[in-house]
Amino acid sequence: MSLKLNYFLFSIFLLSCSSYGQDISLFQQFNGRYDFTFVGNTLNPEEDSFMVDPVIYTTSSATLSLAPNDVITKAYLYWAGCGPGDFEVKLNNQTILPQRIFSHHRIANNLELDYFSAFTDITTLVQATGNGTYTLSDLDLNEWIPYYFQNRTNFGGWAIIVVYQNNTLPLNQLNVYDGLQAVPDAINITLSSLNVVDNVNAKIGFLAWEGDENIAVNEALRINGNVLSNPPLNPANNAFNGTNSITNSADLHNMDLDVYDIQNNIQIGDTSANIQLTSGQDFVMINAIVTKLNSQLPDAKINIDAITTECNSREIKVNYTTTNPESTAPLHAGVPIAIYCNSIFLQYTETLNEIAINGSESGFISLEIPSGIASPFQINFVVDDNGTGTGIIIEIYENNNSASQDVSLYESPELLPLPDLTTCNQGRSKGTFNFSSYETSVKQNATDVVTFYPSLSDLQNGTNLISNTTNYTAIETPTTLYVKVDNENCYSTTTFKLLTKPCPPKVFNVISPNNDNSNDTFLIEGLRDVFPHFKLLLYNRWGTLLWSGNNNTPDWDGNANEGILLNHKPVPDGVYFYVLELNDPEYPKPLIGYLYLSR
Repeated sequence: MSLKLNYFLFSIFLLSCSSYGQDISLFQQFNGRYDFTFVGNTLNPEEDSFMVDPVIYTTSSATLSLAPNDVITKAYLYWAGCGPGDFEVKLNNQTILPQRIFSHHRIANNLELDYFSAFTDITTLVQATGNGTYTLSDLDLNEWIPYYFQNRTNFGGWAIIVVYQNNTLPLNQLNVYDGLQAVPDAINITLSSLNVVDNVNAKIGFLAWEGDENIAVNEALRINGNVLSNPPLNPANNAFNGTNSITNSADLHNMDLDVYDIQNNIQIGDTSANIQLTSGQDFVMINAIVTKLNSQLPDAKINIDAITTECNSREIKVNYTTTNPESTAPLHAGVPIAIYCNSIFLQYTETLNEIAINGSESGFISLEIPSGIASPFQINFVVDDNGTGTGIIIEIYENNNSASQDVSLYESPELLPLPDLTTCNQGRSKGTFNFSSYETSVKQNATDVVTFYPSLSDLQNGTNLISNTTNYTAIETPTTLYVKVDNENCYSTTTFKLLTKPCPPKVFNVISPNNDNSNDTFLIEGLRDVFPHFKLLLYNRWGTLLWSGNNNTPDWDGNANEGILLNHKPVPDGVYFYVLELNDPEYPKPLIGYLYLSR
């Protein structure tokens, strides 16, 4: 099986998966200082209606000749012929495969007949080559020519539509339409998306296949009901007759590259045109149509760049951009912009400055969403809309004026205060706390992020984050800690207090005052600065008071400051008794016990 047949079968498979419309429709639009030309050639050595033997070439050439200041913008290659199709060709020895395929099927004189056209964007190739000779080769239809010779529709050929830009041209709108529609007996094609503001030098071009010079039975081409002609090349009764308006040639057998002046056939303000082709005998297929109209119009377009919301607020802040793309005139200042929320008109603004061709203007607006609109909702910005759906300017495109975006408002869930924490006073209301379990208990969702801060300002600024929640020391109490529960969209806050209380002191009832830094004094943990009014009395075993102290005196070091040893003389080893008066409402009774002194 040949490579070309393999590719044809592959293309049929693609077509079974993707639909390509055969009716002529808009393919591409250009707005600016543009014009177009054709270049192409037939593969038929003569008109097929008068061939003696079925013959066709596989190669032919044509010459592109643009003015020095013409800059190639786009180049579209079409090739066509009888049969199921040859979908691998060469242009100037470069292999070309189709990006789109068109086909037409009919039954005539008991023969099933298929015709094809293929399309490829060859802009890069033509831009690199420029003016000169273009040769299409390897378009081989010889396998099918004898069969189609039976009803004289054996043909093949190719054409390039070249769109170019030149700064000396007026501002035009150029439309390329394509498909594959055929007569007899008649076809009607509606050319849409037109914007005619001046019909001076308006023109239309046709790429057609299979027209016969010597068949002119009720063959007429009309636009908006008016017959088009270009005599002597294209008579009114024989529009498709194997001619090329670019080269003024009548030897383009069984294909046409024709351009007509339509200045008096299309009116200012028209947005569409009707093309009608009738033929009583000649089989003609229209493959592409190009129109050029003077069209100096802006093209207002808007885009929502960003929407910012704040927690617990119905105000949204919107950054947007108004542009004037693919236009042929500036967009004046003061163009209205209507803002809708769920299709309800919300607010009005407008452009501030004139926007140049392909230019833009950035805008910002704050919007207060009414309380009756539930979240989420849709915000819609419409440029060239005064709030009633009515615009004030004529544009190239009227269907690209809006931009919308879904918006959600976020409210922080209400959190109850967490239980206060109380721990033992370590002196002067200092305390150490473990509140790690609060991280789990305060979460509303598993993905919430919980953080703790020593003040509200720290929480709001994200400073002084408390990272140690299992062993946190508060220098003084009572104090309040602040909790932030963040769900990425919004956050809630709550608080809890850290409290301390005096716990029973712990007495270490061994003292060995030998300056070895171990038990050199009588240690009572949780006493000093916890019970600031305490009084400690020490007695020997006979009940004689030998030392007294309080929060302002050093710990007992084994020397007496009361009784017969009051001059801080050492007391002997032995058992002593203490009476600790805490002088605290929670501990009204004194603590009594003994200790052992050993030097």
